[in-house]
Amino acid sequence: MNSLRIFAQIAQLFMLFFTPIVSHRAQAFTGTYGINYGRIADNIPSPDEVATLLRAAKIKNVRIYDADHSVLKAFSGTGLELVIGLPNGFLKDMSANEDHALTWVKENVQSFLPETHIVGIAVGNEVLGGGDLELWGALLGAVKNIHKAVNNLHLADVVQITTAHSQAVFDNSYPPSSCIFRDNVVQFIKPLLEFFSEIGSPFCLNAYPFIAYKGDPENIDINYALFQSTQGIYDPKTNLHYDNMLDAQIDAAYAALEDAGFKKMEVIITETGWASHGDDNESGATPINARTYNYNLRKRLAKKKGTPFRPKNVVKAYIFAIFNENLKTGPTSEKNYGLFKADGTISYDIGFHGLHSSSASSLRLSPKDIRARSWSQWHSLLLPVYAAALLLLLR
Repeated sequence: MNSLRIFAQIAQLFMLFFTPIVSHRAQAFTGTYGINYGRIADNIPSPDEVATLLRAAKIKNVRIYDADHSVLKAFSGTGLELVIGLPNGFLKDMSANEDHALTWVKENVQSFLPETHIVGIAVGNEVLGGGDLELWGALLGAVKNIHKAVNNLHLADVVQITTAHSQAVFDNSYPPSSCIFRDNVVQFIKPLLEFFSEIGSPFCLNAYPFIAYKGDPENIDINYALFQSTQGIYDPKTNLHYDNMLDAQIDAAYAALEDAGFKKMEVIITETGWASHGDDNESGATPINARTYNYNLRKRLAKKKGTPFRPKNVVKAYIFAIFNENLKTGPTSEKNYGLFKADGTISYDIGFHGLHSSSASSLRLSPKDIRARSWSQWHSLLLPVYAAALLLLLR
């Protein structure tokens, strides 16, 4: 009987060690630094090479603007954490049809999990404040139907639902404490914020000190925009001092959220960057300024600290972007936000290395490799259990 009890205890220990530890919280952003992988170009490296490049740079958090299957397959087994996008062109259909939303999630999310770490879905991009008013009305319905699909497929603990806003949703953003949502946006954004508050999603903001500076270079200190030494600004309402523009932009968003009744919602920067080239009227678009902004931003994020208004909320930001994109329309700056050139070499040095094809095999882990490595880790953990069992049997 004693032997049976001993073996029962050993069996319980084995069950304890073999029971997987599962997190029940969707975590779409681990750490503080991420990057946007735009692909509006005909000369950039393949998705497989991009996965290698990102692993070499130790950038884990990645956003794409669609659900391209070649990217999802290339990221399989890499450990990279991916937020995929539901493009604006799908919003009306997804808002009107729950079944289409369910099919989209099945085909573009469920079928790639868990090998590809899809951790979030961005439903639309910069919809509110944009030019298509029909999309304004469709956004909330699309968000709800995509979330319902995720929930029905039992993926709500894995995949976070968000949407990214431009600063066009704000009014009176200077000084930061005066920021509120625009009157014509409020009726659309408040129900959206209420839903995101219910499901625990953050407020995602695309914030560009570069765009603010080029719009008013005579009155904005470029050092303030570039995280350089400067006098900064003072907010008389909160008695807070700001030594860089990005912190002020983030706190403006927090002020607008508080004014709307969502004081506890987190703000995450889903796009920020600085163009290295631009047209004659695009002040500040130089390689030196781009390097200065991105280098100082990387240092600022590494400190893992909050903003003056929300010091406990660590700033998290996705940089725009991996590559220069030669097929983008608009001003020249739109084509030149990349940390890397089209051939995979660095645009300027902020501490990353360019693409080296020889490192591809050592940086990529297949699902088989991961399983083998996991068994090795479990085996090392079980050695003390084996030893304890032998001691019990030898008594």
